[in-house]
Amino acid sequence: MSLDPRALLRQLFDAAVASALPGRVLAAHLPPPPAGRTLVIGAGKAGGAMAQALEAAWPADAPLSGLVITRYGHVPTGWRPRRLEVVEAAHPVPDAQGLAASERLLALTRGLTAQDLVICLISGGGSALLSLPAPGLTLADKQAVNRALLASGAAIGEMNCVRKHLSAIKGGRLAAACAPAQVLTLTISDVPGDDPAIIASGPTVADPTTCADTLAICRRYRIELPPAALAGLNSGAFETPKPGDPRLDGHRLVMLSTPQKSLEAAAATARAHGLPAHILSDEIEGESRVVGGVHAALARAVARRGEPFAKPCVILSGGETTVTVDSTRPTGQGGRATEFLLGCALALQGEPGVHALAADTDGIDGVGPHAGALLTPTSLARARALGLNPQALLDAHDSASFFQPLGDLLVPGPTFTNVNDFRALLIT
Repeated sequence: MSLDPRALLRQLFDAAVASALPGRVLAAHLPPPPAGRTLVIGAGKAGGAMAQALEAAWPADAPLSGLVITRYGHVPTGWRPRRLEVVEAAHPVPDAQGLAASERLLALTRGLTAQDLVICLISGGGSALLSLPAPGLTLADKQAVNRALLASGAAIGEMNCVRKHLSAIKGGRLAAACAPAQVLTLTISDVPGDDPAIIASGPTVADPTTCADTLAICRRYRIELPPAALAGLNSGAFETPKPGDPRLDGHRLVMLSTPQKSLEAAAATARAHGLPAHILSDEIEGESRVVGGVHAALARAVARRGEPFAKPCVILSGGETTVTVDSTRPTGQGGRATEFLLGCALALQGEPGVHALAADTDGIDGVGPHAGALLTPTSLARARALGLNPQALLDAHDSASFFQPLGDLLVPGPTFTNVNDFRALLIT
């Protein structure tokens, strides 16, 4: 192996991110300009970079206009849109800026004709950024439900089922508003299984879930709903466009980037360094610390017995884990990636020859400035020498405070794409 473990793991993360950058993958999927006008709309953490790539590739003499919403700080550095407008808003809890932008975006779809083309740029994070409450609900209602969902431990598909049914724009409603125009959705997947109905809560995709499903999820996770939401769900007034809805006829969708493609890019980088690489899955879900423990058990088996893989090797996985927070207890600074790694560290107990990296591919793990962190066989010993209590930090969901004093947080800044969790274990 020509690189030290930390440098190699960072190369794998960089390769995974680079393979999903809109500038690399978007232009090849653009259609020719239509007879009418071209409207660009969309939302997501990759929205700014997707708009940049589209604007650069679209013919200079062809009409182009529209509005895309992205997260604060996620517009590519130095880029100034010429024909498209990009608005920044809050994530993961929506804010007034996102609400106002969503209202304007939906208004742009009025008056479209069959001669017009709508290009929808959709990526992860769109559920919070494209926030337009269903009739009778307020932004404060949406914010409260969103916070409760984020703390509940619900899977992303469950959370987005609720978000769709409490929205006036998600769950296929945006595509329905575009009829009778042609609609092309270009999407970057950040969800296990790459289901376009789940990515950003599927604003341009028919929704197979129901109001009854939403009520069941809220009961399961004890999500308190405002009276207007209960009324709309119980009556069916908040039902979403379903498969077969004629307003969505002729809609095309292209999956530009996926977690699996990014894992394959990382695997190719490892193999270029002479290391066998094994992809477990791009669909791993579950409690972050528990998933970390499972990965640790696998790494330990490889390190000690050479099973199920011979060492040296790299083990890769993706998906979207969860962190279940007790709302009655204070929590620290962390995120899915660092909580995964701290759970992994406690299970490994300094196992020799096992290094790991876990990070969110959008560059932000939770609400902190870090994307994730690096774990080495000496991490626990170094932390304890500094007086840190790893188990207490894990229990307080304060995993970033474990890695920060060690100098092991990964802080690349916004990456301008999003294919969700990236995890790499190196066993030497």
